[in-house]
Amino acid sequence: MKKIYLYGNWKMNMLPEEGEAFCRSLADRISGSMLYGSDLVHICLFPPYLTIPSVLKALTEVPVSTGAQDGYFEDRGAFTGAVSMDMVRSAGCSHVLVGHSERRHIFGESDEIVAKKLRKALDVGLKAVLCFGETLEEREDGETIQVVQNQLRSAFQSVPGEHAQDLILAYEPVWAIGTGKNASPDDAQDVCAFAAKLAFEAFGGGSRIPVLYGGSVKDSNAGDLLSRPDIHGALVGGASLKVDSFLAIYENYRKISEG
Repeated sequence: MKKIYLYGNWKMNMLPEEGEAFCRSLADRISGSMLYGSDLVHICLFPPYLTIPSVLKALTEVPVSTGAQDGYFEDRGAFTGAVSMDMVRSAGCSHVLVGHSERRHIFGESDEIVAKKLRKALDVGLKAVLCFGETLEEREDGETIQVVQNQLRSAFQSVPGEHAQDLILAYEPVWAIGTGKNASPDDAQDVCAFAAKLAFEAFGGGSRIPVLYGGSVKDSNAGDLLSRPDIHGALVGGASLKVDSFLAIYENYRKISEG
């Protein structure tokens, strides 16, 4: 079995008390199970900013990482509402999402802004999950590969080679985010393999950069997706809001892998 990255993006959900309750339940499930200390799965949660302290408090006894959903590329200044990457790290987070499709398409973040955020995250010592993916219109026009190539090459230009080991990629077709639709396992594999190829060209093979799939991932489709050779994990949205559905994603993959 390969190592699986099971990442949960809570988006604008989970008040502090709800996040703490979730994590205490998660910790109870993990403690004493095969997930505790396993090198075959890495779990990371991405709560809203204000819920991060409650999550960290509840996860002190289990090997689950915590990340922020976004961070700004400036260190400090007159940027009302923004949170710097230094603040993310100082809050206790080890990871941060960069370039999520909702940041790109709802908040209008360009490839240039995403590249700046990525560089700053890596410079301050965070592990950065770089999200990329095409819209439905771009897919129907046969532009998926070109869009992915443009997004990734723009971001990779900002990454010094010594920071590549702290980079994680997440393919998220925009049309599959929160819609109940998902790319077929074959389509997801093809795009993830292409992303891995671009990363190899940019940084070499010294440290293989994992590529995750995100887009309506749930236990019913996780096994087929995660068993593909170039899909190393899942960035999970709605299914990460319940402990049972979140952990069932890994369990489904494990059952398939073990035959």
